[in-house]
Amino acid sequence: MEYTLEVIPLPVSDVDRAKEFYRDKLGFHVDIDTEVMPGMRIVQLTPPGSGCSIALADTLWDTMDGPTPAPGSYQGLQLCVADAKAAHAELTARGLEISEPVAHAPQDGGTFMYF
Repeated sequence: MEYTLEVIPLPVSDVDRAKEFYRDKLGFHVDIDTEVMPGMRIVQLTPPGSGCSIALADTLWDTMDGPTPAPGSYQGLQLCVADAKAAHAELTARGLEISEPVAHAPQDGGTFMYF
């Protein structure tokens, strides 16, 4: 059986501000921006060329069992690109504060930038 990872929910404190960041700074496409039930808005965005999206919400966690993740607590998402230097130039041109590319494993292209 095959499995696909299609949506990663991210807790945020300000859906509009997070939407603006992912859309305007990172260039994600806004797939969905809707109130799925009274008081619960979901904004789903997808990076260009990706099969996986993120879903931003500030109240979704109230309906789920288990601990409520704090807004901004999710760490470790990786966006993969073919050319880190070109991606760095594009993202800084959009006003994103991002580190310079650092080659941790130059033999296999393991280059990272952090924001």
